[in-house]
Amino acid sequence: MERFGRFSVNTAKSLIGRNVNLHLKDGSVIVNVLLAEVQKDEFRGKIFVKCIPYRRKNTLKIPLKNIAWAELLNLNLISISG
Repeated sequence: MERFGRFSVNTAKSLIGRNVNLHLKDGSVIVNVLLAEVQKDEFRGKIFVKCIPYRRKNTLKIPLKNIAWAELLNLNLISISG
């Protein structure tokens, strides 16, 4: 698994359409999400990463400043049951 260092807008854009584990600055990890897009709130100027959890339809919006780094996943190694 590949680890991407300091998380920035460019890093987020390069991972769009890929499954990752997102490691947040508070120490928590959001496991196996698909990075869908990078959005900017025009009123507040904040940047968000829109994610879709694996096999789900709902989405998450995570502020870019809260993400410490991302770990790229290879879904070919994960066995799928069901």
